[in-house]
Amino acid sequence: MSSTQLPFPEGFLWGAATAAYQIEGAAHTGGRQDSIWDVFARVPGAVADGHNGDVACDHYRRYKEDVALMDQLHMKAYRFSTSWARCVPDGVTPNPEGIAFYSRLVDELLAAGITPWLTLYHWDLPQALEDKGGWANRDTAYRFAEYAALMHGVLGDRVRIWTTLNEPWCSAFLGYAAGVHAPGRQDPRAGLAAAHHLLLGHGLAARELRREDPDATLGITLNLTVPDPRDPGSEGDRDAARRIDGQFNRIFLDPLFRGEYPADLMADVAHLGLAGLVQDGDLDTISTPLDLLGVNYYHGESLTKDPVDPVERAGQETTSAPGQADRPVSSPFVAADGVRSVPRGLPVTGMGWEVQPEGLRRLLNRLQAEYTGPAGIPVYITENGAAYDDVPDEAGFVDDQDRLGFFAAHLRAVHDAIEDGVDVRGYLAWSLLDNFEWSFGYHQRFGLVRVDYSTQERIPKASALWYSAVAASNALPAGSSPVSPAEPGVVLSV
Repeated sequence: MSSTQLPFPEGFLWGAATAAYQIEGAAHTGGRQDSIWDVFARVPGAVADGHNGDVACDHYRRYKEDVALMDQLHMKAYRFSTSWARCVPDGVTPNPEGIAFYSRLVDELLAAGITPWLTLYHWDLPQALEDKGGWANRDTAYRFAEYAALMHGVLGDRVRIWTTLNEPWCSAFLGYAAGVHAPGRQDPRAGLAAAHHLLLGHGLAARELRREDPDATLGITLNLTVPDPRDPGSEGDRDAARRIDGQFNRIFLDPLFRGEYPADLMADVAHLGLAGLVQDGDLDTISTPLDLLGVNYYHGESLTKDPVDPVERAGQETTSAPGQADRPVSSPFVAADGVRSVPRGLPVTGMGWEVQPEGLRRLLNRLQAEYTGPAGIPVYITENGAAYDDVPDEAGFVDDQDRLGFFAAHLRAVHDAIEDGVDVRGYLAWSLLDNFEWSFGYHQRFGLVRVDYSTQERIPKASALWYSAVAASNALPAGSSPVSPAEPGVVLSV
């Protein structure tokens, strides 16, 4: 190994991630019915320019092309989600035609030597279940366990890594408390009920999968943040950081790993009247032992309770997209009224998110010390990436040095955490393809691979070619100024 490279542990898993609604398209094909995102996208102002996932990246028809592309990019794992609305459209009745798509996809991955990593839920709840209360209804947790058992019955002979939920924080609080994501509800108690029922559904599904297959590798993926007080000497700022930590991180980590909700969090939300929500045995189910924890990291937060001043407001980056209506929404932080994030002058992505790679190292060390280390399980980075304002050349190639630098800096943080003693065993970049970015529609591009939405042509960006070389060598180029390994205009053939 060259002294100019930083090697990763032998067997480190390199790959990329996507989500069904964001890439598949074929929204009305093969018996698929509406998910909550299909319905939400029809709400005026909910999604920029009225975009939706009806076509997306047309992955449903082009999956063989996409698998061949992954193979050429030296990816050894592909984390994808199965669409609940495609596989069990009414939430109860299996749809063999929809399920068969994923069987074909898994076979194609295995033939290419790529490990299929299946996520059961990436936000596309069947609208039929939302009509019965959605995740705010306890019954949805039991329907989810049935769905897990169904998918394992078809794919369990070939899929060995199973994630139950992706980012339950977003599902619960952006969807049910803030109204920013589907189903667009703005009810703080419903947000908390959804969070608990998502965790309950995770535990029930994990038990079902374990019963069916004791040797399967089971996990959950959480989006986690690093909450810092803007002024560590301010009691108000310290409390702001505590509250966000409780309602973003510990609300999921503590029941999963300790079998309890944090006492301070429960005190923060007591005014919302949660009596009867957590029933006997729920926490035992939720804390069913895991084999891994998936971590999605994008940025940390500098937090305060001080009111915003006009000068600071004028300097803040916006996260609204072109064509997105000024639609009233609420805070996802149901017991952190007045808490806000303060820009720190760091570089920002196209989403307005600060670039904070050192936060990832701190987060991983915390997890090792407080949660995954005591549980004796490894961590995988299941999402990490950035949207930027890509400018393709005449051939469609994007020389995205900003995104390339983002990956390089965060992989260096992962490498540092491993040297600190954190058990990190893989990195799955977000995302393989430019895709439907939820309420931002198609205005934000996270892909390693550019998608021309008018032609569906896939063209790997400079970051993809660089990442491919890293994956192939299992090592990160040393130094702080990464350079693309390919000349602009290079396109991999598929």
